Amino acid sequence: MVTDRYAEIDGVIAYIHDNIYEPLPLSKLSGYAGYSNFHFTRIFKERTGLSPLYYASSLRLQKAKDLLLQTRLSIRDVGLEIGQQSLGTFTSRFTERVGVTPSEFRNSKLQASRQLDTLQQLNGWKSLYVPSKHHDRVEGSVQAVIPFEGIVLIGLFAKPIQEGLPLYGTLLSSLGDFCFSDVKPGTYYLMATSVSWGTQAKDMLLPHATLRTRSKEPIIVTAYDNVPYQQVMLYEPRADDPPILISLPLLMNNFLKRIMPEACS
Repeated sequence: MVTDRYAEIDGVIAYIHDNIYEPLPLSKLSGYAGYSNFHFTRIFKERTGLSPLYYASSLRLQKAKDLLLQTRLSIRDVGLEIGQQSLGTFTSRFTERVGVTPSEFRNSKLQASRQLDTLQQLNGWKSLYVPSKHHDRVEGSVQAVIPFEGIVLIGLFAKPIQEGLPLYGTLLSSLGDFCFSDVKPGTYYLMATSVSWGTQAKDMLLPHATLRTRSKEPIIVTAYDNVPYQQVMLYEPRADDPPILISLPLLMNNFLKRIMPEACS
């Protein structure tokens, strides 16, 4: 059984979920936990990888994704529901962190199903794994806590949350080895999620229950030292996991464009 420090943060996360449509200033969240703003922010970030307010804004965008797919609210009204008074601000923030506009996201069910079918029918697209001692490589192996057949979407992100396009990313046709080469010196977070064969389009677009992993600690790439081999374990969702905001069909489409452009024309 996995145990984490600061278990009381689970209560704050549940409180955020229950009050997602209400203003959630830092003072209210820290007061609910019974800590000072400074101490609360420190332990919340240590537990989740994100600041309390960034975590809350991420959950609001996840709620916007839910509303776009499961209601007939206008895009403006969806923005208003999550506290965005400006349609332009809502659209730009959604697009930056999800990777597509709200309208594109709402209309992407059919495309998502086709992409998964195309990937399942492909042969020989598993990335070639070549062990290396080069300093510009991040490599490792992906396994899962339960049996799994499908694709793994894995990438290096700028923050410990799956939002925006990864700085380096790929798809794997199965569990096993991965390697990112020509990685520029910098600080990265290794994140991954999965899509089982036969997954419905809605569950790809709203990946609440998919196996996933996230690194709370950064991976540091330098021009001098090798990056340690990464042992990645996909696990079932946990209470403190930030939402997966990036559009998984977008990542699938970008991958298909690289390996078979005619499939996306």
